[in-house]
Formats: sequence, C-alpha cells, structure tokens
Amino acid sequence: MLASVAITAHAKGDLRKVNHVIIVMQENHSFDNYFGVLPYVPRGPYHAGPCARGDHRCVDGLACEREGSSLDCRNWNLDADAPSGMKRVRSFKLANYCPEPDLNHGWAASHQEANFNHPTNTLRDSPNDGFVRVNDATEQIDTGESNTEDETMGYYDDGDLPFYYGLAQTFAISDRYFSSVIGPTFPNRAYTLAATSFGHLTTAEIIPPPSPPFGGYRPITGTILDLLDGDGVSWKDFLSNVPSTGIFRGADPTHLVPLDDRPVAVLSLFAPPKPGVCTLPAVSFVDSFFGLSAADIPLENDEHPPSSIKKGESFVSQIVNVVRNSACWDDSVIFITYDEHGGFYDHVAPARAPQGGAPNPDGIDPGLCADESAPPLSEQPGFGANCAVSKIEGKALCPEFDPTAPFPTYPASCPNFDQLGFRVPFMAVSPFSKPQYVSHVVADHTSML
Repeated sequence: MLASVAITAHAKGDLRKVNHVIIVMQENHSFDNYFGVLPYVPRGPYHAGPCARGDHRCVDGLACEREGSSLDCRNWNLDADAPSGMKRVRSFKLANYCPEPDLNHGWAASHQEANFNHPTNTLRDSPNDGFVRVNDATEQIDTGESNTEDETMGYYDDGDLPFYYGLAQTFAISDRYFSSVIGPTFPNRAYTLAATSFGHLTTAEIIPPPSPPFGGYRPITGTILDLLDGDGVSWKDFLSNVPSTGIFRGADPTHLVPLDDRPVAVLSLFAPPKPGVCTLPAVSFVDSFFGLSAADIPLENDEHPPSSIKKGESFVSQIVNVVRNSACWDDSVIFITYDEHGGFYDHVAPARAPQGGAPNPDGIDPGLCADESAPPLSEQPGFGANCAVSKIEGKALCPEFDPTAPFPTYPASCPNFDQLGFRVPFMAVSPFSKPQYVSHVVADHTSML
C-alpha cells in the first residue's frame, strides 16, 4: 500500500477549479493515537514541536525521544489501580491491530478524560489527565502491572499504518483538527451534516424517527443536504452497509449508491481511468462497513475498536487509489478524518468552539433535544425525537440539570456545546493540497461544510 502513495502533491492553488469533494470519515481514533509519532519517522519531512504558527513542517505530537529503533515517549496519565498506589502510565506503542476494549468516549466520560477532578470545568482547564482512570473504571481491564493494559495511552506508527503515514508525508494534514463534540459518534456525525447535534449527546439515539417524506431527523436549522438540494448541487452517499446521511435521509434512494463489498468496481463506474469521463457528483460521502453488532465485526472496516485498523486502512487506500488514478483526480479533493477520539489519549486541550461566545450553535442545550419531527411541540427544548438517553447523559455530567421538569432548563454553569472535542486525524488529499504541509489552524467537522 505504501508504494501506491508515490505521487506528488502540486498545490495547484485555484480552489475554484475543485469540482468534486469526497469525504471519508472513519471511526474512533485520536490524533496522538494515529499520528502522535509522525514527527519522529526516520528521514521524514516533519519535526516535533513546540510548533511556531508559521512552521508548517512541525507536528504537535507526542513528546518522544528515539532510542535506537524504538521511541521513548514522556506523555503520561495517572493510574489509580496500581498495587502500590498511584503511578504514571506513559504513552506506548500498541501491538494489537484490533484494539480491545472499545474505550469510553461518552459525553460525561470524555469530559472526565479532559479534566478528571473537575469535568464540568473543561472549557477553562483541560489537562487531559483522566484517560487512564476513566477507562480503568469503565472499560479496560487493568491490574496495574504494565502500560500495555492501559490501551488508552497507546499509539501506532508508520510501520503499522504505512498508507496513512505515506499520505500524511505527501499531502496536507492538520494538527489542530478537533471533533465537534466532546462525545461519541452520533452527535459528531450530526455536526458533520448539520453543524449541530440538536441537543443529542449519545449514539443510542442514532435510529432516525420515521417522519415523511424519507424519514430521518429534521434539525430546525436544516442540513448541508438541504442546502445542496436547494442549490442544485449534486451529492451521493456511497455506502457499505449503512448510509451516514441516513440519520437525516433515512430512506431516500436517489442519493444512495451501495458499494456491495466491491468499492473499487462501484466507485470506478463514477471515477473511471483516463481517458474516461468523471461522473462523480460535486459532493460524495464514502461510508465504510459500520459495526452495528458483533455479527458485523468480520466485515467491519470503519476502524472502530475492536475492528482491524489494517482493514480500515485498506478500505481507505482503495478509495484514494481509485480517485487518484481516474479522470476525476485533477479537480477533486479527498478529506479523510475520524468522527471522534474513541477514548484514546490526546495531549492537546479541546479548543473553544468558534461560535462567537454562544453556548451552542442553535439555542439548543445538551440533553434538551429539539427538532422538526412533530412541530410545534418537538421544537420546544426537551421534546425532540429519541431524546431519553441524552437527558440521562446530560444529568450524569451535570447533576443539577433536571430533565424531568415540565419545562426543563439547562444550568449555565454546566458544559455546553461551546467546546470542541479531542483532536482527530485529518488529511486533505488532492493535487490542490500543499505538499508536506501541517496546518495549525483550529478546525472541526463543520469546517468541511
């Protein structure tokens, strides 16, 4: 796979010539988990921080020193389960390509990962000190015997992910790209399409309500799909088993293209080799095979633990290689990112959401879902569809929040949607990309809208 990255980024410059945007969003890995040791690749183009804002060959990754063929990394979290009391668990290289367990990345737990002792104070102070203790209590089996039991502190390197590292060393990446919500998949994927989770905090509510004409949630402020349709901009969702756009367009067949476990063959119909004609839409969402149950794990390639990171990397490599060897390449850009951190450690404090100081983007507080599922009642805070679990999660972080009140209100002292989540990988793969370039500008999933 690494050899297939042997292509030069030219930075053509005029973004008005981009006619095809392709979004590939995988699952559940932090920046440090995948690219924390990117600046230490031997003979690589990057160096480690601290990074000056104008130094675009600098990567803000883990703090490591090379010792022969291995790295010694100094980032750490406290472990409360050690037999002799508190000990420091340092970042270490993971040996398992199918990481287990699925670490805690819920709304309440993620805030505690950011600030273990004061999880409601993360906007002011996020030392990212709670990853080990949160996951010891909820997910990972840990007897305090060794680092390798604390999987949350683990990282992968260029030998584990050669294709991804090849892309990162060829095209443009960001070391300040954050998930949009300090929490799990569904709220973050909702932000990717609607710039809001309309109050939702959990993935338990991902099944859309059956509202006409096609089913799916109806955010009060609409979605990027509505804007694309309204402006006559073409889009499709190339899906493996479940369309990510289905949370808003649950049964709309006109935009869905099943990959049928043949991603290369199907995508090549729209992106044929030269001198063929590119028929990709203006916007494409490419969805890997999501693991919705234990039965899906053999086919799963979304990189969500415990599925194989190698299988996910292979899927993404197929998508990238089809496009870059096609008639579409010259006017396309592929954005590759991850929905959220998946409970894996990252050392950078989640940034403030760039929304002018407002606590949320749409007036909807955490756990008080509101939408267009059954207006006008569903437009009121707390009366949106499928919101019961979000109310419970909201109260878990903010005990003074009473979602059972006749007209519930959310305390201003509690965390809101004014802070982004942890950093996740982001790569812009395109002939328009600046080659071997690291952006230090704060961005999140809404930056792609």
